[in-house]
Amino acid sequence: MLYWFFVKGLGPIAIHRLGPTAKGLEHIPHEGGAIIAANHLAVIDDALLPLTSPRMIHFMGKAEYFEGKGIKGRFKKWWFTSVGVFPVDRSGGSKSLGALNHAREILEDGHLFGIHIEGTRSPDGRLYKGHTGAARLAYETGCPIVPTAIIGSRELQVPGQVIPGKGKTTVIYGKPIEVERKPADQITHDDLRSLTDRVTMEIQRMSGQEYVDEYAQKVKEQLKATAKEED
Repeated sequence: MLYWFFVKGLGPIAIHRLGPTAKGLEHIPHEGGAIIAANHLAVIDDALLPLTSPRMIHFMGKAEYFEGKGIKGRFKKWWFTSVGVFPVDRSGGSKSLGALNHAREILEDGHLFGIHIEGTRSPDGRLYKGHTGAARLAYETGCPIVPTAIIGSRELQVPGQVIPGKGKTTVIYGKPIEVERKPADQITHDDLRSLTDRVTMEIQRMSGQEYVDEYAQKVKEQLKATAKEED
């Protein structure tokens, strides 16, 4: 795996452009499994976490990244695999279970797993209610959740922008939220929603983002529908 080669070798270039400042690094456990649950404002968020974390972070990536054809497709698959990204089928249901099982194995093996609490990039930069994947993994493994606030990335890379601008960003790692392990059949929806909302509120406190008590995925679908009507 070439994770640290890219972080250490190419990292200085990204750091020069994105100017990340890391706060709360003492809150990242020195060893053992933990979930880095962050807000999501821009594509570069997935670079800011590895650039600021002293430990390797594993991520999920869209299955499409691993299914391309030809030289370009093979290169993308090699690239994402090399930096610790594994595929997830985002159509939901049983198709997503394989990725969640892999994430669980990563945590149980004592590694860090990164996930964006909203599930999708915020449609308008505000903080929305998100999926409960991080909470479920925390309950099933007993691993703590480290609420993480990314600030400034949207200003450097607005939606649709490929190459980010140059500027300053901040990544704040909050105090870990300890979670007691529970058998899967004893985890209730209220457990998952309560823990997810707790993590979201902590991210809101650290990031200063406006919070909207509505699901990000729902808002994204509404925006798509509106765009189609306008076309």
